[in-house]
Amino acid sequence: MEKKSYAWFERRRRTKALDLAQEQIIKALDTVTLLHQATKQMAETKKKEAIRNINNIFKVEKEVDSLRTEVFKELSKGAALFADYREDLMHLVKRLDTLADHVKDAARCIKMLEDSQIPKEMWESVVQTTSKLVDCAHALRGSIEKITVKPPDAIKGAKKVEEIERELDEGYLKTKSLFVKYGDQVNSGTMVIFDDLVEFIEYAADMCADTADYIVILASRE
Repeated sequence: MEKKSYAWFERRRRTKALDLAQEQIIKALDTVTLLHQATKQMAETKKKEAIRNINNIFKVEKEVDSLRTEVFKELSKGAALFADYREDLMHLVKRLDTLADHVKDAARCIKMLEDSQIPKEMWESVVQTTSKLVDCAHALRGSIEKITVKPPDAIKGAKKVEEIERELDEGYLKTKSLFVKYGDQVNSGTMVIFDDLVEFIEYAADMCADTADYIVILASRE
């Protein structure tokens, strides 16, 4: 009876922690969506709207931080018997937090580029990349939601994240190639910050793929 009660306690802790992690990915997804909207608005020279979305990213990123803390608090109450599961879930939520951090850093770059003259093609290339990042984050969310209810589908979803991330890599290289095309039209300071923007988007995509690896591990434990 005691063993059965303990198993129930363990399951309850795992479920609550995963619920919080799912809420965290929803918030992280919000930052990615806002980033995509901001890059699209910059391409359309709707700078005020873009800055509004960037400020919203900063607010949501703080909420992601708070959720990470809540997950850690919940896991600290967990029993030693599921220490391996707890560690893997902690790695997952840390990566979701880092994903939002990279999005925030990308948003900061856009804010610094607000008054810069940048060719429309360069912005449009970034828009295509952030669109893929949204797809990546959506796939990640769907995968996390299936960890306990349908583990095989969670694993399939994680593989989908990796596929999208590879497509995003192609967009990353395409954007980089535009630096050569427009190098003589954009001042060096602007180009450096734009390059940072592209890099942070790539880091965010890499973090999606890293997070997907831990989804596979967690789903395999179910």
